[in-house]
Amino acid sequence: MFSSDSVLKVCMCSVCRCNGSLPGGDRGRRRSRFSLFERPSANGVKPSTTHTCSPQAAKVISKNSQHSVSYTLSWSEAVVVEYTDDNETDMFQIGRSTENPIDIVVTETAGGRHGNSPMRPLQSTVSRFACRIVCDRTPPYTARVYAAGFDCSRNIFLGEKAAKWRTFDGQMDGLTTNGVLLMQPARGSKPAVWREISVCGNVFTLRDTTSPQDRGKQVKDESPVLLDGSLIDLCGVTLLWRSVEGLSRSPTAGHLEALRLRLNAARPQCPVLLSTLAFPSLDGPRPRRPWVYLTCGHVHGYHPWQGREEERGERECPLCRSRGPYVPLTLGRVSDVYVDAESPSHAFVPCGHVCSERTAEHWSKTPLKRGTNIFHPACPFCLGQLKRDRPYVRLIFQGPLD
Repeated sequence: MFSSDSVLKVCMCSVCRCNGSLPGGDRGRRRSRFSLFERPSANGVKPSTTHTCSPQAAKVISKNSQHSVSYTLSWSEAVVVEYTDDNETDMFQIGRSTENPIDIVVTETAGGRHGNSPMRPLQSTVSRFACRIVCDRTPPYTARVYAAGFDCSRNIFLGEKAAKWRTFDGQMDGLTTNGVLLMQPARGSKPAVWREISVCGNVFTLRDTTSPQDRGKQVKDESPVLLDGSLIDLCGVTLLWRSVEGLSRSPTAGHLEALRLRLNAARPQCPVLLSTLAFPSLDGPRPRRPWVYLTCGHVHGYHPWQGREEERGERECPLCRSRGPYVPLTLGRVSDVYVDAESPSHAFVPCGHVCSERTAEHWSKTPLKRGTNIFHPACPFCLGQLKRDRPYVRLIFQGPLD
């Protein structure tokens, strides 16, 4: 898709939920993370000529070799905006379709799993041509996200029922049916909030779900420019945007593996079975896998406890006698979601994915979309909803007796 000698431009996109790899593995354009490179030749486009005509005439205009966006206003009126080549930008398209115009194929899977239980494909709500990212070909390689992608006919079509309007300067704009949402990272006292991005890249507050044809209020002091840590929601898949500079401050996969080996070298013990615990490698055996009591954070191996069976999904910790969920621990392996390179020391509740303290704190304060218009903090490794009153717990390991 990209030449091997191209310059790495600006980013990595990670699909939250997969903890490092998709079910069935990463293949071709369907991957859990992506690197965007400067293309050998520019393929960006920009608006040029606007035509007001009948819907029938709009179809004829849209069939030419140029990119275009068609807005159907009524049964008798349509507007077609033709696009021309832009030699200063590269365009990358994202969507569910596996057709050639799509550079990054994304599909959703069932989230909220525990440990390594299998994930199953769902009937996708991600649009076939969901969005496009346009990157400048010159430093600082600014990247912007726009709703909707061009199909095989190089056309974006907004039907009569889609939200669309004329702007104050007479230009057309609109929103896609499923919506493309963007949340910029918090800056100082300014909280992170979700916004909706239009076909032309304008920023709006979220729509009222009871009136999908009505747009939110335009936020003129915000832009669709992607920053390190920006989140893009495609109604079923969440993408995390990382800049080259941001990734340079994050741990690599090799660093996370070194942290795993360091944890195991400390020889944590199960205080009941008096056996040594070890976080398994990605494909390694799991008999010594650590488990945790999520109420208190005490780490054990999987063990019986005086014949006391689990009641309502809870067990009693042998060390402190607190009751709560008892789950296996799984190291978070998506290095892109880490905000520092510190040792894994905390686990998300209730899924048991392990990461550094700052990473756990960051994602416990980041609302991710669930369903139509509901937002909750979620584990970045599996998208399981976090417990409201205690989204993560500090892990308490027992050292070796010798």
